[in-house]
Amino acid sequence: MLPLLLASSSPYRRQLLARLGLAFTHASPSIDETRLPHEPATDLVRRLAMQKAQALSCGYQGLIIGSDQVAVLGNEVLGKPHTFDNGFQQLRAASGRRVDFLTGIALLNTASGRLQVDHAQFAVHFRDLSDNQIERYLRRDTPYDCAGSFKAEGLGISLFSKTEGEDVTSLIGLPLIRLVDMLANEGVEVP
Repeated sequence: MLPLLLASSSPYRRQLLARLGLAFTHASPSIDETRLPHEPATDLVRRLAMQKAQALSCGYQGLIIGSDQVAVLGNEVLGKPHTFDNGFQQLRAASGRRVDFLTGIALLNTASGRLQVDHAQFAVHFRDLSDNQIERYLRRDTPYDCAGSFKAEGLGISLFSKTEGEDVTSLIGLPLIRLVDMLANEGVEVP
């Protein structure tokens, strides 16, 4: 099997990839993640996933996984909040509403040049949240590095009334079902 590199600094993506039982390394790609004018969210996450994989390809021989995620509330693309105040505003806006999470995934084979790119969508329906609930949640889970201001693998699950989607791992940031298909296309069998 070719060496496997995860192009991400996210501990959540590393934890997800570790579930597959494959040996891998990880490194942080350096790319400009600015959304292009009028760029649809699906195009954005696909482009960024691809650029993350390509950013680490120089001199590397193997398979590189890139991934990126955004949350979409109505027509607004939400990124990582980074601060309590931004997280509070994101969750207040999401209260009682549906938020779509789009996760781009790319797999680059540097030996052959083959690049596979796709995305997964997962919807979360939020409960009606009081300001006190939002504040308590943010102080407890501190999800400031997560698009949409919550950690589904933590207490964030208590904020939802229901979810919709084919691959719950895409909500956390790395769609493993699609990744397993991509790896199979490169001759890597899991398990």
